[in-house]
Amino acid sequence: MSDLLWQPSAERIGKTRMDAFRRFVNQRHGLNLHDYPALHQWSIDQRESFWQAIVDVFDVSFHQPAECVLREGPQMPSAQWFPGATLNFAEHLLKRRDDSVAVVAINENGQREQLTHAELAAQVAGLQRSLRAAGVDLGDRVAACMPNTWQTLVGMLASTSLGAVWSSCSPDFGTQGVVDRFGQIEPKVLITCAGYRYAGKDIDQTAKVNQILERLPSLEQLLIVPYARSQARAEDYRTPASVSLWDDFYRPGGEPEFTPVPFAHPLYILYSSGTTGVPKCIVHGTGGVLLQHLKEHGLHADLGPGERLFYYTTCGWMMWNWLVSALATGASLVLYDGSPFHPGNEHLMDLIDREAISVFGTSPKYLAALEKAGSRPRQSHRLESLKTLLCTGSPLSPQSYDYVYREIKSELCLASMSGGTDIVACFVAGNPIQPVRRGEMQGKGLGMAIEVWNDQGQPVIGEKGELVCTRHFPSIPVGLWHDPDQSKLKASYFSLFPGVWAQGDYAEQLAEGGWLIHGRSDAVLNPGGVRIGTAEIYRQVEKLEQVLESLAIGQSWEQDVRVVLFVRLQDGVELDEALQEHIRQVIRSNTTPRHVPAKILAVTDIPRTISGKIVELAVRNVVHGLPVKNTDALANPEALEQFRDREELRH
Repeated sequence: MSDLLWQPSAERIGKTRMDAFRRFVNQRHGLNLHDYPALHQWSIDQRESFWQAIVDVFDVSFHQPAECVLREGPQMPSAQWFPGATLNFAEHLLKRRDDSVAVVAINENGQREQLTHAELAAQVAGLQRSLRAAGVDLGDRVAACMPNTWQTLVGMLASTSLGAVWSSCSPDFGTQGVVDRFGQIEPKVLITCAGYRYAGKDIDQTAKVNQILERLPSLEQLLIVPYARSQARAEDYRTPASVSLWDDFYRPGGEPEFTPVPFAHPLYILYSSGTTGVPKCIVHGTGGVLLQHLKEHGLHADLGPGERLFYYTTCGWMMWNWLVSALATGASLVLYDGSPFHPGNEHLMDLIDREAISVFGTSPKYLAALEKAGSRPRQSHRLESLKTLLCTGSPLSPQSYDYVYREIKSELCLASMSGGTDIVACFVAGNPIQPVRRGEMQGKGLGMAIEVWNDQGQPVIGEKGELVCTRHFPSIPVGLWHDPDQSKLKASYFSLFPGVWAQGDYAEQLAEGGWLIHGRSDAVLNPGGVRIGTAEIYRQVEKLEQVLESLAIGQSWEQDVRVVLFVRLQDGVELDEALQEHIRQVIRSNTTPRHVPAKILAVTDIPRTISGKIVELAVRNVVHGLPVKNTDALANPEALEQFRDREELRH
């Protein structure tokens, strides 16, 4: 069992919404569920009662009542949740109409704008009227290529209030990346910025937007937010669609109206950031997203009125969709656009104090960068408001757990989460009433019947294998775009084990209930037939101060697979024999001899997706001389060239 780093006090537990929910369930059903594992088991065994309790506790308003909670076929994905019910997503996020702050939007220059709950609703009402006048109707797609600003939030709320489908990406996507996504879904409206700002640089988007417009023939309305290019004019854009600047397009005011839609009506289209073809367009349903997010924000993150949530994300990552839903709990949002390290390393830490952030979300990469920069926030910041630190995107190393508790705050729930774009939610979630152990995720999310299965399809504990979900849950995608018979959906998630969800995560469930994610199972290394998750190697390598980051692949070699490790080193450091031996020694002593790379090679850059994930599969393909089809999903596709035809890999 790993070291205990944090244990919530009985007083703290008693004040959480999770514990209040446990008491509510006990009272309603005459039960005696005394702890979280018992509550979780009940949420699986009695899924209908559980999801009904989420509806009741969070006051979900159906315009048309449901015929039942769940109508289920013989195997996944043949379920209907709350059939017959109608609701509106935006209505739940705009429930509060008072004068307390709903959203604070900050950019890296320090510019700050805020809207109260009442002002947010008035903005949405105005934009909604203009979108309706522009012909936006039920099921139409509204796409946004936008920074993380309040305008993006208003755009999503106005679109979904009309029953339209929202899809967004970030302005740092290349032309092809945007077209590969939006070209498939044929939006009626595109909202985009004329320019954006990152790390102190203003980036003019005009030429790129015009290239995108050429390839979006479905467009009827282009809406330009000047943002970092105040001189933008409607005449700058070449398209047969109507073009308006944001401020000219609508006037805020009045009350928004909400179009009721069926529970499974499409709400969002998100994209898998695969590097093996054009991205999959994953269609998420209205009711499923709402219920999952209410559960995760309200219970797992313990958010409610008076709390502020921050998550460092772009609008091209599912965490943006996750972040904004917190409005439905009555909490407030802090949106940030720009570099997390501009103008200084501790810029985001400053926001915690300045904006009284209670739940702060980031990535392992950010925490590792803070540690390498020698930041000690607890010495320079008060951090009184901070009660939870959320982390997702990749596995969080045990060293980062130590760093958080040593240098950020000791009285803190550090919640490492895992789920993904595929479900726009979490399988493994934070938990305000459970302890935090070094290097471990706290455990399963309520209502999620997750297990780890070996290759024979048997559940295992204390062994690595495939993360599966064995029972239906509301945020399974309602489909993939252009997949009428669901054949692509079934091939993507249900082909490994028929009727069981598996999205390619290589995981381990520990005997005491904690979880580890070891990396992607489709990028899992398999030397000598033993499966190895790449994250296990990274955890060790990145302890070394000489190494900035690393990437491991399995290279086919002599009827087997050998581990090849690529490292990006600190300036001035050379990958000599001594350093190679040191790297091998650290890996060998902390993992197994099978983890030790046969080859270690230096590179100056490591390819990543636009959302920041390293792409083992693309590198593996390049090393093996196979094509990488979707290089536009990469932030730095030129980095791949460093891996091609390496002399060292021929012997």
